[in-house]
Amino acid sequence: MTAGRVALIHDFLLDLRGAERVFAAICDRWPEADIFTAVYDERGTEGRFADRAVHTSFLQRLRPTARTFRALLPLYPHAVESFDLRGYDTVISSSSAWAHGVLADPGAVHVCYCHNPFRYAWTEREATLHARNPFVRPALRVLLSRWRQWDWIAAQRVDRYVANSRTTAERVRRYLGREATVLHPPVEIARFAPAALGEHYVVLAELMAHKRIDVAVEAFSRLGLPLVVIGDGPAARRLRRMAGPSVRFTGRIPDERVAELLASARALVVTAVEEFGIAAVEALAAGRPVIALGEGGVRESVQPGVTGAFYERPDAGSLAEAVAAFDALAVDPAACRAAAERFSVRRFQDRLAAIVAEATPDERQARPGERSVLQAGLLHGARRSSGRHEPARPPAGRASSP
Repeated sequence: MTAGRVALIHDFLLDLRGAERVFAAICDRWPEADIFTAVYDERGTEGRFADRAVHTSFLQRLRPTARTFRALLPLYPHAVESFDLRGYDTVISSSSAWAHGVLADPGAVHVCYCHNPFRYAWTEREATLHARNPFVRPALRVLLSRWRQWDWIAAQRVDRYVANSRTTAERVRRYLGREATVLHPPVEIARFAPAALGEHYVVLAELMAHKRIDVAVEAFSRLGLPLVVIGDGPAARRLRRMAGPSVRFTGRIPDERVAELLASARALVVTAVEEFGIAAVEALAAGRPVIALGEGGVRESVQPGVTGAFYERPDAGSLAEAVAAFDALAVDPAACRAAAERFSVRRFQDRLAAIVAEATPDERQARPGERSVLQAGLLHGARRSSGRHEPARPPAGRASSP
C-alpha cells in the first residue's frame, strides 16, 4: 500500500468513456486520494466521482462541456501545470494528452498510466492539419510543434511510465524517449453477459475522424446489413448523411442498453487503429466476437478464428469482405468470455499498485526546483530562461519526428 498522501490526475472529466472508466478504477484503488483534472462535469461523468474531492483548474470557470472543451486546447498544459501538488508523496497521472505534465513535489514519486501520447501532436498530426482551414494551418502547425517540445520535456519529469498496450509503449519510447511497462486496462466485465443472438452488428466508439467510422458506415450500407452505431462526437452529422437505411445511430445511451446491444450483436466492428480497444473486450465479455482492422492493441485481446476476425486494408471493401466471410454462429460465447476475464478490474488494480509501490524518484534525473515548461515559453514562443534547473531541450529532431 502506497504510504503518504496520494494525488490522482486525469486530463479532463467531462464524460464517461474508456479512459475515464480506467481512471475510475484507479480512483477506487486509492479511495482516500485527491483528484485533479483540468475541467470536470459531474453530470457528464454520471456522478461517478461525485463523492470524491475533485480539484479543477482555472479553466473550470468557463464551464466547458464534452462538445466545447477542445476549443481551449492551447491552455490545457498551463492548466495542468498550475496544480499545487506540494505535500503529496505519490502522484498517479492518467494521461492521453497533458496529465503527465503535472509538477510533482521534489522527492515525490510520479507514475503515469499512459493511454496514448497526445495523438493530435504525434500520430494524428498530419491528419489534424489537413482537416483544418488552410488559413489556420500555419498557426496550428506552430502550436503542435511547440506542444511536441512541451510533451517531451514533461515526460522527462515522470518517474515511471505504464502503457495500456504494446502499441502505446512503442509510441512512448518513440515520441517521448521513455520506456514503459505494459499493463492492459481494466474492463468492468461484470456489466456484460451473453444473450440470444440478433441480426445486427455494433460499432461502439466516439464519433471522431480518427476512429474511421465512415469505413463501417460505407461497408454496411453497401452490404445492406443492420449496423447499430453507438456513440456521439463531431463526426456524427457527416456519418448520418452518408449512411444507408440499414445503419442506425443511437447517440450516447445508458450502460445497460450498451450491454444489451453488444450481447445480442453478431459482432462488434472496430475500424480504428486502437491503442488497446476497451470496447473490444466489452464485446468479448458479452460473449460476442470482434471484427477489426488487424492493427494496434486489438491484436492483444482478439484471437482470429476463435474470438473474431481481422481485415487487412483500412477501407470499406476490405471490411465488407471480412463481414461477408465471417460466421458469427460458429463463435463460442464461452471462449469470448474467457478471453475477457484476463482484463478484470481487480487484476489491473493489484498490478498497478505493485508498480507504484516499487517506483522511486531515482528512475529519472533529479531536478530539484524544476520550473514549469510553460514558464520557459515553449508553447508561446517566449525566450527561454537560462535558469539552473530549467528542463533540458528534447534531442535534436525529436520535436519534428512523425
